[in-house]
Amino acid sequence: MLSLETLKIDLTAMREDSLELSCLLDDSFFQSLDDAEIQSGKVNATLSIRKAATGEFALALKIEGSVTVQCDLCLDDMDQPVSGESSFVVKLGEVTEAEDDDVIVVDENEGILDTSWLIYETIALAIPIKHVHAPGKCNDAMTKKLEELSATRSGDGIAESDIDPRWAELMKLKN
Repeated sequence: MLSLETLKIDLTAMREDSLELSCLLDDSFFQSLDDAEIQSGKVNATLSIRKAATGEFALALKIEGSVTVQCDLCLDDMDQPVSGESSFVVKLGEVTEAEDDDVIVVDENEGILDTSWLIYETIALAIPIKHVHAPGKCNDAMTKKLEELSATRSGDGIAESDIDPRWAELMKLKN
C-alpha cells in the first residue's frame, strides 16, 4: 500500500540536482484521494525533478498502466489502458502568484510539493473520452436492450401517418 506521504517532496531539502521517484499506484491510492472519480487501477508512475539554475524545478511525470472505468454502452466496469506524460515548472514563492497551468508555485516557507493530485490528473487526462469494451465483450443483456430501444427511437416501426407533416415534408427534401 502506497502512502500519500511518499508523494510529497521537500524541495528545500533536495541535496542533489535531480531526483527520480517510481511507484506503483493501486486501488488504495485512488480511494485515498478526495473527490476522485477513478476508484481503482494499477498504474506505474515515474516522477523526475531537476533543479534549474534559476531556482526553479523542472518536473516530468510519466504514467503507464490501466484503470477501471465504466463502459459507455453496457455500463459494466472495464479495464482502460492509460499512458501519458506531463511536465511542469515548479517555483518557490508566494502561493498567491497565479502564472499559468504549467507553473506550480509552492510556498517558499513550507517548500513541500504534493504530487499526488498532479499524478491523478495526468492519469485522468490519459483516459479517452469514449471508453467501450472490445467488440463482443459488452454485457449481452444490456446490448440487446440498447438495440431494442435504439430501434424504437430511430423510427423503426412507426407508421408514416404518425409522423408530423412538417417532418414528412423535410423527408421529401432528403430523398
